[in-house]
Amino acid sequence: QVQVVESGGGSVQAGGSLRLSCTASGLNVGRLDVGWFRQVPGKERQGVSCIGATRVTNYADSVMGRFTIDRDSAKNTVYLQMNSLQPEDTGLYYCAARPWDSAHCLDSTTYRAWGQGTQVTVSS
Repeated sequence: QVQVVESGGGSVQAGGSLRLSCTASGLNVGRLDVGWFRQVPGKERQGVSCIGATRVTNYADSVMGRFTIDRDSAKNTVYLQMNSLQPEDTGLYYCAARPWDSAHCLDSTTYRAWGQGTQVTVSS
């Protein structure tokens, strides 16, 4: 059974950076699609970025050019490097994993393994 745990959230000022980590167990990240999703109170969960088992990456338009997703198979961890953070990036960030799937990797409905979330707060 695949499980994931997030870490790395925190509070920063606008323009700052954070790196989120998602560590998997039960299967190597090289055989998983892993996505990052953001939840803001009163809004639907939004896909932020994902990396497929084939290393294909996808980003939401709002984070393109500022966020980078990558993985380290030796550490069984996927990273989300977030630069030039803005207040609108604030939210609870969840990591999710699934065995490779042909569905778009930002489709949250296709994931079964979710972490507990890590809070990111960006102040202006």
